[in-house]
Amino acid sequence: MNKALSQWLVGCLISACSYAALFYLNGWLTQYLTYSLGVNWIYLPAGLRLFLTLIFGVPGAIGIASASFLISYWGGFSQDVVTCLGIGVISGFAPYLARMFVLTNVRLAPDLSDLNLPRLLICTVIYALLSSSLHQWWFATRALENAGVLNDFVVMFIGDVLGTILLVASIKYGLDATRRFRKISP
Repeated sequence: MNKALSQWLVGCLISACSYAALFYLNGWLTQYLTYSLGVNWIYLPAGLRLFLTLIFGVPGAIGIASASFLISYWGGFSQDVVTCLGIGVISGFAPYLARMFVLTNVRLAPDLSDLNLPRLLICTVIYALLSSSLHQWWFATRALENAGVLNDFVVMFIGDVLGTILLVASIKYGLDATRRFRKISP
């Protein structure tokens, strides 16, 4: 197997596994903050979706889409393959679309070397708008409960933004703590 293909597959696998793990952890941590099926007030995996597609690109989107399809199919959504496939595609490719929009319109370098707080916030808002609107459109198209209701869109948008901010803050805090620990250690 050539190196590019193996890196591509590793990106898919890391994205699928880490997204699924954080999805279930988020469900446990925020079980009392669920607004409706598929809509949470705080959704930490939103931040991971964004970062995985920023880092891995298409392999990240495919990994997230695969995991999201399986989570939807074996979870609370109907076991209708088309419904779950749409949920997976939106989950994986809404952040990828946000990535493409930001790379071309906000002038973010493909290697993310110039990613700063304002650009991250722009990317977060664009992603949250795309994700929540596409999910609610799909839920309405598939006639799922409370689908397309403005309240569900607003809560999903808020949950994606808050989840992304909390995840980014947690990662930054962890990196800062690691740096401090390394300075203290002999």
